[in-house]
Amino acid sequence: MTTQKKEKEVVKDLDLERYMGRWYEIASFPSIFQPKNGVDTRATYTLNPDGTVDVLNETWNSGKRAFIQGSAYKTDPKSDEAKFKVKFYVPPFLPIIPVTGDYWVLYIDPKYQHAVIGQASRSYLWILSRTAHVEEETYKQLLEKAVEEGYDVSKLQKTPQSDTPPESNAAPDDTKDQMLK
Repeated sequence: MTTQKKEKEVVKDLDLERYMGRWYEIASFPSIFQPKNGVDTRATYTLNPDGTVDVLNETWNSGKRAFIQGSAYKTDPKSDEAKFKVKFYVPPFLPIIPVTGDYWVLYIDPKYQHAVIGQASRSYLWILSRTAHVEEETYKQLLEKAVEEGYDVSKLQKTPQSDTPPESNAAPDDTKDQMLK
């Protein structure tokens, strides 16, 4: 008997304005798009008048800020599902090749404080929070949501977050900054 993975449930009627702002990465699947030793990793989302979202992903490695900027848009503007495409240009400093990926909000708590993000192939998973740290019980509940969606949470790696995360959003031309690869 073969086990068929169920279709992923995504959040319906996401309040995009409430979703905007800073989210800290609590855990994620390892990715070639993020430095292996990154700490204080976070994403900041800003809603544009046209409904697209500016995306700023940041992480720190050996005290240096690495970042990449992109944009997100609804996969199907007529759908009530929280399925988005996120586009970054590689390399970031020479915007020639767009890299587009899925960004599906699989779960968000009613207060918009914790989220589980994934995509169609289940190759990527992020646990996000409005705060740099979450209580263990909350983390376990978020893991359960991911398991319900068919993710192998044993591949998750917790992201180190400082008690006092860096606050400076240096300008993109800051010479100390490096681009995320």
